[in-house]
Parts: sequence; C-alpha cells; structure tokens
Amino acid sequence: MEPDDDGADVQVRVLQHTLQEVAFGSASNGNDQVDCCVICLDAITEACEARPCQHGNFDFVCLINWLEQQPKCPLCKSAVTEVRYKFEEPDRGRWRTYKICATASSDSTAASRGTLLPPRRSWPSRRQQREAHTFTQDEAIIRRRQIYRHGLYSMHVGTNRNTRYRELTPQLFEQDPDLVSRTRMWLRRELKVFEFLHTPTDAQDSDDIMTQRRANNAEFLLEYIIAILKTVDMQGSQGQAEDMLQEFLGREHTRLLLHELKSFLRSPSISLQAWDRTVQYPSVSSIKRRSNSPGTRTRSDLDSWSSEVRGGDFYRPRYSGTDRHVGSARGPRPGPVH
Repeated sequence: MEPDDDGADVQVRVLQHTLQEVAFGSASNGNDQVDCCVICLDAITEACEARPCQHGNFDFVCLINWLEQQPKCPLCKSAVTEVRYKFEEPDRGRWRTYKICATASSDSTAASRGTLLPPRRSWPSRRQQREAHTFTQDEAIIRRRQIYRHGLYSMHVGTNRNTRYRELTPQLFEQDPDLVSRTRMWLRRELKVFEFLHTPTDAQDSDDIMTQRRANNAEFLLEYIIAILKTVDMQGSQGQAEDMLQEFLGREHTRLLLHELKSFLRSPSISLQAWDRTVQYPSVSSIKRRSNSPGTRTRSDLDSWSSEVRGGDFYRPRYSGTDRHVGSARGPRPGPVH
C-alpha cells in the first residue's frame, strides 16, 4: 500500500478485490472442470492424497480437519496413516508428508522423497485433560458464541522457536496460499456465530430466499475480510481493518473477531480442532470482577456492560453524522449473536 493512499481509496480497492473473488467463485462453481473437495464442496486449493488408500478428492486443510475427528478416509472408510501434499509438478515425484499418528516415526522411504512436518508440541500435563476433548461442529459454534457474548479475548502467545507462533503482514496473505486457505477455513466456522450469516443445517430448501441470502452474505463477508487482510494490517495502529469491517459486525464484535483470527493464524495449528484444544481464555468471573472494580473500567468494559443491560447480542451501528445504509451491493447488515 502506498503511503499517500487514504482510507477511501483503500476501501475501494478492497471492495473491488472482493467482488472479483466472488465473481470468480461463482464462475468456478459453474465449471465442471474445477476439482471439488468432497468434504467442503469447494474448489481444491491444496491437493493431497490419503495413504495408503490413495484417494485424493480432498483439500489438504479439509482432510486434516476430518482426520482430527476420525482417522479414516471419507470415501472408503479405511484407516489413514499419513497424508501427502505439496506435490511437485509435473510428475508429482516429490511431496511433503503429514503423519496422522503423532508418535509415528519417520518412514525412511517417505523421508527420502518428502519432508515431514515438525512434530506437534507437547503441552503441559495440567492441560492434557482439556485437550483430550474434541468439540463437535455444533459444540464448537456454541462455545464460540459464548466467547463473543462475554467478550473474551484469547491469551497472547509470544513469537519464538518454542511456540512456533509467527507475526503476520499483508504481504504474507498475498504470497502464502496456505495462509489464505486457513483463513477461509476459520472464517467459515466463525461467521456462523452470527445469526444473520448462519444457514441452519436443517434448512428445508436450499433454494429458499432467506437461506440463499444468508449464504451469499457469508461468502461476501468472507471474501471481504480476506481482501482487507491482503491490503492492510489486520490490527494496525490506524485501525483501518476494524473500521472497514465494523459496519457489518459492529465495533466490539469486529475487534474480537480480528483478535481471534490473528491468534489462530499466528499459531502452528493446522486444524480448528487443534486450535480449540490449545487456545486459552480468561475466566468470565475474572472479567466481571475487573469490570466491577472501582476506577478500572475501560471503554470496552462499559460498552460490553451496556450491551448486557440492553439484554441483547444485537448490534446497531452508531455512525457519525447522517445514517448510512449497508445495501445488498456492500454485503450483509449487522445482526445478532445468539
């Protein structure tokens, strides 16, 4: 981004990039030649192959998430011991290998032709019981809604060799397709926290106008967020990312979403389940004690408190000057977390 770019220019560029991606996605969905992941039904961005069954109709990130739940191939149900990915074209003669069993040793043949991912970190024993539980999709969304309802921010983890956390820049989102793929995966689940973006799994008719509108709103907002991340620092000092997104989700929800997204993307977790098991939050009671202590309330605390007093998780944007409306061309209107 050039130094003389003002906020309006940046937002125009973000919107243009968003609309291009949405249009490209629509065109891809109508193209029979596009390789489709059988898990998410979206285009495959990172090809992979389950071993030993050799099925490869999956996106790498989707398959890893699936195997976190059950180490069996989604197609043939046979046991999967490793996943090959990052094949070198044109003959796919070299690859990287992701071991499903954490204790499995390096196979000499695979090691000679590929690169094993670093072993997973061994976390302190006092957290093992919590990590042993894997949330179902519905449980995970309910948990995420509670985090937004109480305004809980995940605890910061420093960047060093031991934690394998890293810092993020807009350039990384332009250069690293794996990072963008992880962003899409996280946002597809996180946006279900908001009722106006959540399409119920028991929807009677996928052609229903409301169902289609929610799906379109979620896809637009997902692409809009990715376009923002490719353009500006997600938590930069100027707050541009927050300003551009807050009119869709509200200021407090936007600030929390960007914090949580950054926490996930900085982490070494490949799957959502791995992140769910390791991310830590302050207790609700400690937040309430802090907000009730004389002279310690922040503006954020007061906003959260006033939202609870109003009895709602509903957000209505507070614009300066005359009211502005977020029309269908700009994406979804703000809605509740329920």
